[in-house]
Amino acid sequence: MTTDTTEIITPAPARARAIFSTEDFQLLKAAVMTHLQRPEVQDSPESVKYSNLYHRLGRL
Repeated sequence: MTTDTTEIITPAPARARAIFSTEDFQLLKAAVMTHLQRPEVQDSPESVKYSNLYHRLGRL
């Protein structure tokens, strides 16, 4: 009596690496703020989305 114990061994996933550095978030936040200050953006419905993005970048 033979037992066939074929196991499929999958490699462990590679460790995730950060795409952005802390300094990048500061730059992105400054860029979003500059964009928000443009008159054509201030009056647009998208300004709320940019404002929310600015605040989320500040929390990172």
